[in-house]
Amino acid sequence: MEEKLLSLGIDTSNYKTSVAVTSSEGEIIFNSQSFLKVKEGQRGLRQSEALFQHVQKLPDAIDEAFSVKGVRGHIGVVGVSSRPRPVCGSYMPVFIAGMGAAKTVASALGVPLYEFSHQEGHIEAVKHYSPMAVADRLICFHFSGGTTEAVLCDFNSGLYEIVGGSRDIAYGQVLDRVGVAFGYGFPCGQEVDRLALSVPRNEIDKKLLTPIKVREGFVNLSGIETQCQRIIKEYGREVLSASLMDALSRSILEMTVFLCRKYEINDFIYAGGVSCSLFLRQYLTENLPQNINIAFGRQELSSDNAVGISLLGGKKIWR
Repeated sequence: MEEKLLSLGIDTSNYKTSVAVTSSEGEIIFNSQSFLKVKEGQRGLRQSEALFQHVQKLPDAIDEAFSVKGVRGHIGVVGVSSRPRPVCGSYMPVFIAGMGAAKTVASALGVPLYEFSHQEGHIEAVKHYSPMAVADRLICFHFSGGTTEAVLCDFNSGLYEIVGGSRDIAYGQVLDRVGVAFGYGFPCGQEVDRLALSVPRNEIDKKLLTPIKVREGFVNLSGIETQCQRIIKEYGREVLSASLMDALSRSILEMTVFLCRKYEINDFIYAGGVSCSLFLRQYLTENLPQNINIAFGRQELSSDNAVGISLLGGKKIWR
């Protein structure tokens, strides 16, 4: 029987340089995720700064991947994220770094190169290892530092349609801005989540922050960030973090229920860095109606990574 070749995936997002190698069985042979450095007190990076860091980090990450036993000489395809979303006109300079590296590797190896979007990679990294791996139609919430979208995915037709999400700033931006105001280094959503989990659920002040309104599957989040910044010196970090995570989680639950009813879809997956939140995972698991099936990715596959891109590239030659 012909040996199934391995797939190399590369993703260069606003926050991480990621390289992964996967097999046709879904085994993750290599998975490197390296945060870009953000100066203390800052809430992100300019595209030029992020691009420069990716160019510096990629050679070592790719060299490390090829140093893993059984990888060198067995890469049959290269996949890369070339844009943020799978729509015409979607563009962000940081992906140029990954594209350049992927083209060089694919050309040197004489193997095909396939381009995907960063969002498709996020979806695949969760979907492939979930009970919904063979689902034809589902809704994926993509929550990251700069994205809050509910995407209706029809994998037979290739449809990716935004049906919900935020109309202004993202969930991740709210958490990072509040966390930086607390004095944590960017990105700091994990710190806010940790603080929130330290408060018993029955002691969370649900009236501290105005509830986030969900309208036709969409929310606006700048208001709750403004509220947090205004009262941040009046309350302890734990109290405010718990109230914030509770409000954010309630709005995500409302969006999920609304979209389930509107589109008659019961399968939902949650991807992106914010979906790593243990507070959010517990809240949705405990409070969503039983007719709604949900899936979260493993922690390392929920934040930015190249595993999904690697799997998508591999499927082009494994079929």
